[in-house]
Amino acid sequence: MFQSILSAVAAISVIGLVFGIVLSIASKVFAVKTDPKITEVRSALPGANCGACGFPGCDQYAESIAKKESIITLCPVGGQQVIDDLAVIMCVDVEQTERHVARVLCRGTNDKTKKEYDYIGIPTCQAINSMYKGDSSCNFGCLGLGDCVVACEYNAIKIEDGIAWIIEENCVGCMKCVEACPKNIIVMVPDKGRVTVSCMNTELGKKVITACKVGCIACKKCEKICRYDAIHVINGKAIVDYEKCTNCGECIDVCPTKSINRYLLNI
Repeated sequence: MFQSILSAVAAISVIGLVFGIVLSIASKVFAVKTDPKITEVRSALPGANCGACGFPGCDQYAESIAKKESIITLCPVGGQQVIDDLAVIMCVDVEQTERHVARVLCRGTNDKTKKEYDYIGIPTCQAINSMYKGDSSCNFGCLGLGDCVVACEYNAIKIEDGIAWIIEENCVGCMKCVEACPKNIIVMVPDKGRVTVSCMNTELGKKVITACKVGCIACKKCEKICRYDAIHVINGKAIVDYEKCTNCGECIDVCPTKSINRYLLNI
């Protein structure tokens, strides 16, 4: 009996040893070799996995950089420091990149617009937008229910007086708020660009003013006074060319509805 037990234990030990050797050999034969460059690049990325670079996460972006399939300036969260670190790792030269921040192109606060009806339903911008484009007198303005606030992971947006405001010092440019806004009124602009046309309404002037007291009426006064050819009325609304704009503010002074403003407010 005892001898039978010993034989069974010995047999199991031999089998275990054989399987161990086979697995050891297999692990070496079929091992997936990891490019050390990918590991190095990944360690330089912030790990936010926000998707703003166009990849599902930092791992995929790191792999693409290491294979030289992507440029190193696509991470808005890491900023210039990450770009500089990646440039050293990949042995490439890169110029200082310009920081971009989100901006809400609407100043239709509660005292500038009015509610068309009392909305009782799911308290999201997406939901209320499906009901006749929202309850505001302006069909192009901020709905103020904070889908962008929920999407932002960096405490860079808040709702005040019925509309969303960007806290620019907190904004990392991940663009999640841009994707969350059903009105498409949140855009990315260069941080240096202070002059902003805070209106996306493309209707005729009378309709715009009826809907919002600070709407752009496409009068072209801003376009005419600009010495730098930096602002033009296109498709019914004024648009700033930040490549040319010097932030002189002359367009702000002549705007009759005050829809052009110097974006300095961080609340």
